[in-house]
Amino acid sequence: MAGNSGKGTFQPDSDIHISYEDQQKINVFARLNAKLVDISDTIKVKENDLKSLEDACDEIALFDDDEQIPYLIGEFYIYQNLDTTQKCLEEAKELIIKEMKEISSKVDEIKDQMTELKGHLYGKFGSHINLEADE
Repeated sequence: MAGNSGKGTFQPDSDIHISYEDQQKINVFARLNAKLVDISDTIKVKENDLKSLEDACDEIALFDDDEQIPYLIGEFYIYQNLDTTQKCLEEAKELIIKEMKEISSKVDEIKDQMTELKGHLYGKFGSHINLEADE
C-alpha cells in the first residue's frame, strides 16, 4: 500500500474497505509519482546541459575566425573552425530543447492521470489517504 516517499499511503485507522481495484489505483499513483521524480531529475540534467552549451556559445564567440576549436565527439576531440563549432553547438541546443518539450508533454500526461486518480481516491477515502507531495 505504501507509495514512493509516502505518496499514495493509506491510513488504516478506519473501517473503510480497500478493494483490489482501489489498491491497484493507489499503486499506479505511486508509480506515476516515482516517474515524475525521475523525470524531474532528467529535466534538471537537461537544463544544466543547455546552460553549458549556452556558456560555450558565449565563450567561443570571442574566438578568432581562424582558430581551431576542440569539439568532443564520443570519447575523442576533433578540431574544427569557429563556424562549424557554432553550428554544432546550436544543433545540440535545439536537440535538448526538443527533448525538453517532449519531456514536458509526458509530464502533462502523467499529471492528468494523477489528477484523475486523486479524484477517485479522495472521493472514496477522503482524509484517510494522503496523495499530496511532501514539500
